[in-house]
Amino acid sequence: MRDFERFEVITFDCYGTLIDWETGILRVLRPLLQRHGHERSDAQILERYAQLELQAESSHYKSYRKVLRNVVVGFAADLAFEVSDVERRCLEESLADWQAFPDTAQALGKLATRYRLGVLSNVDDDLFTTTAPKLGVKLDHLVTAQQVGAYKPSPQFFHQALEVVAAPKHAVLHVAQSLHHDVAPARRLGIATVWVNRRHDRDGFGATVPSRVQADLEVPDLQTLVSRLDL
Repeated sequence: MRDFERFEVITFDCYGTLIDWETGILRVLRPLLQRHGHERSDAQILERYAQLELQAESSHYKSYRKVLRNVVVGFAADLAFEVSDVERRCLEESLADWQAFPDTAQALGKLATRYRLGVLSNVDDDLFTTTAPKLGVKLDHLVTAQQVGAYKPSPQFFHQALEVVAAPKHAVLHVAQSLHHDVAPARRLGIATVWVNRRHDRDGFGATVPSRVQADLEVPDLQTLVSRLDL
């Protein structure tokens, strides 16, 4: 990808791309499983999280709070233990504490000098309000699963996003960590994509399900993207 000048808007996935959700997930699920007598590796926890989240998002639309509760209940069902009401809500309550990657705020600040910035996220509006201050910039656009009534990779999500950003496809660049949820559907609609391969130095796909799709550009972090854009 060389023609960066054509872009007017850069949209981002949030959790996994801008926010270090895997650390946040593990800080909650690891001790939950341990309290009930189960030890699992980080890789096992994240892989099962990805499967359970996808299952919860693939049926009729439900809030992301309910998706996260379903994930917790799914782990309990897998391992045959009972969860309390407090435990059932542990993931959704922890989301406000999930921190941005170290390069997020600085990179977004530089990108905001040239582009309109947006976030396309599988999240509830009220949950995102706890994350927004960590990004360090005022977003021009926000599209959430709650607003769309569907979760990525639904094409409905990206069609609505194009309406919100009010820019032609060729002027939009979508940046994300998840090949399945973001890169694949964006490419099917003709939107240019960047894969932020946050796990380039680790095995596995972590908290997202695998996909064989290829992005237009792969970078290990946002700072590398900023450098490629000559900012």
